[in-house]
Amino acid sequence: MKYFMHRNGFLYSLFFSLLSWLAFAQQTDIEVIKSRVYNAITSNYIDSDAPALTASFDGEVKTILSEFDGEKWPYIHYEDVSREGFDNTIHLYNLLKMAVAYKSPQSQYFNKKSLFKNIEKGLNFWCDEDFVGENWWNNQIGTPSTLVNLMLMVGDELPSDLVRRSQKIINRADINKGGSRPGGDRIKVSSIAAKNQLFLNDSSQFNLIINIIAQEVKFVDWIGSEFGYTYSNTDTGGFKEFLKANGRGLQYDNSFHHRTDGVNNTLSYGLGWSSAFVEWAHYVHNTAYAFPAEKSKILVDYYLDGVCKTAVFGQRPDYGAKNRSISRPGNTKPYSAAVPLKILDITTYRAEEIKEIVRMRTANLPGNKLSHATFFWNSEHFTFQRPNFFTSVRMYSTRNMNMESPYNSEGLLNHHRGDGANHIYTRGNEYEDISPVLDYQKIPGATIVQKEQLPHHNQIKKLGLTDFVGATTDGHYGVVGFDFKSIHDPLVARKSWFFFDEAYVCLGAGISTKSKNEVHTTLNQSLLKGPVHIAVSGQVYILGNKSGVHSGVKWIHHDNIAYLLPQAQDISIENELASGSWWRISKQIDSSKSTEQKEVFKTWINHGVSPDRASYAYIVRPHTTLEELDDKDLVSSIEILSNSPYLQAVYDHGEKLLQVVFYKAGALEVQDGFVIKSAAPGIVMMALNDSGELAKLSVSDPNRELSKMMLTVSKKFNGKGTHFKSTWNAAQGMTEFVIDLPQGGWAGKSVVIE
Repeated sequence: MKYFMHRNGFLYSLFFSLLSWLAFAQQTDIEVIKSRVYNAITSNYIDSDAPALTASFDGEVKTILSEFDGEKWPYIHYEDVSREGFDNTIHLYNLLKMAVAYKSPQSQYFNKKSLFKNIEKGLNFWCDEDFVGENWWNNQIGTPSTLVNLMLMVGDELPSDLVRRSQKIINRADINKGGSRPGGDRIKVSSIAAKNQLFLNDSSQFNLIINIIAQEVKFVDWIGSEFGYTYSNTDTGGFKEFLKANGRGLQYDNSFHHRTDGVNNTLSYGLGWSSAFVEWAHYVHNTAYAFPAEKSKILVDYYLDGVCKTAVFGQRPDYGAKNRSISRPGNTKPYSAAVPLKILDITTYRAEEIKEIVRMRTANLPGNKLSHATFFWNSEHFTFQRPNFFTSVRMYSTRNMNMESPYNSEGLLNHHRGDGANHIYTRGNEYEDISPVLDYQKIPGATIVQKEQLPHHNQIKKLGLTDFVGATTDGHYGVVGFDFKSIHDPLVARKSWFFFDEAYVCLGAGISTKSKNEVHTTLNQSLLKGPVHIAVSGQVYILGNKSGVHSGVKWIHHDNIAYLLPQAQDISIENELASGSWWRISKQIDSSKSTEQKEVFKTWINHGVSPDRASYAYIVRPHTTLEELDDKDLVSSIEILSNSPYLQAVYDHGEKLLQVVFYKAGALEVQDGFVIKSAAPGIVMMALNDSGELAKLSVSDPNRELSKMMLTVSKKFNGKGTHFKSTWNAAQGMTEFVIDLPQGGWAGKSVVIE
């Protein structure tokens, strides 16, 4: 009996020792994580290896202090708490900068008690006034976010009553309230809450919130694929229904939806979502709170296959993928390497690809390893990358809306930026800060009815009117089809794009409107860089800074890009100074009303007044010198086989690649008895080998209606697979294919048969 008691006493002692050790280890981990967060906050302003940066920061703090009146900054419009205003946030930013200077040994203000007293006075003023804005974001994310950072810097030295009053404001970032909706906001609210638990040293609550953050790394079903936007009014189900994803969040195609409208938010809320998760994965790595490995893999996949494949050379945002944020100065600047560097610290998964992104961003060089053709079928967005150029196509359908709403009076002229916008880059800064002076009825790639003025901005966001919107890609090449019906004007068109290694073809057919206005298709509108050359009747001319219509144009060359017309035709070109202002497109309190002037290049095809079944065809060849345009064989391998409202097709003889958009069931004769037939609408891409035999077949269903696709091809194909059947009909000399198509969240994705 004594032995039993002694033995059990030993076990109990061992058990409680283990618990104590775990508690100690957990608390030690909390200190490690808190230290990492603290260092992350200060590193935004102070760099111990860059004295000049610290000196500049100290100069900024000196100015802040000189303008402080003892409780506030008189230049701040404290009374304006509107959605367009609320520059009150400057007050808290100033306090945070003061706190960083106070806590940083590198700063001349380190441990200055007079500085700390001013921080205390400024925070007292904020807590006394307790500013609440009309925009919920300021109250539940913006203010608590800055305030919790302030607490982590100097909260331990503040009076307990001031900390208590601050906590009341910080706790508006509540993971159980409306601001914590799925999508891009839940991670932000959770991040604030996690930092606050670090400040409060509450390890159990911190663990709970970290688990919530980790569980948000997941794919969600896009409800628009089945219901369209009509299912998005979830508020009627109460708060619990509001907190359901309902299509908000990471999509199966690695794009991102912040709201239930299906608008592509990959480079806005989706970028913030991924950055926040990477940040927390980095904070908690090698601790008891580390994210599971499978969550890190999802993050890396999204960052590489979503964010980086939507970005130009993986380096900077594609103007065509941006929404209302284009009305903010500097919003098209290159990304830093901070996020991919953190990824390398937390996982070795796809490390070589991440290193390539770091290399490009650090050296600011085009990615000589980057080549892809990517279609984000849940967001109707296509991107195409080659080592020396990047381009994209933005569309919308009955499954999603065309553009983000002009929330907070931003992006007031974005009506047509989803109408088949096709931006093209060889450097990356072709559209940098062009927004104030942009002609918003000359969107690159779009076909638009020219109006005296655009509709009111409350009419920008609308649901698409057609189902046939999509692309087929094998990952390297791609073809895009857009059954375009304008949501703003009585205009229809069938538009398609065919992408090859060195060029791509743009086709339009059936362009018709009952409007008594001109209709224009814009080839490009970008910043003017260098001279504009055109070829007319075998002669090359340099255009001066003026606008005009030029007859019989064969090609246009500007800024390393050639625009080639298969048939010489009339082209409108403008290359002159354009004027505008940021206030024109954004009514934020800090939007400048000053006139901006930039030299802009524009070229477009005028289809005339009230066109009926008009068409266009042009070829874009990026990264092309003026001298190369003398080569008659530059694009001779590319043959446009059909450009009708029912069938658009291009064949590249050099690459032996056929791309076809069937808007209805039909047949296409390619050459010498080579025929392809489709039993239903769809997009098809075929690659032939050197012997002229079928080597690869890629298909998709833009309507998202079919479970199988049936094709017949006058080429013999010997192949077996789990998702298709092929039968050689010797009597007809045709191979018959029956191809299983993806369903559910994968509907619209391409099927590739090798």
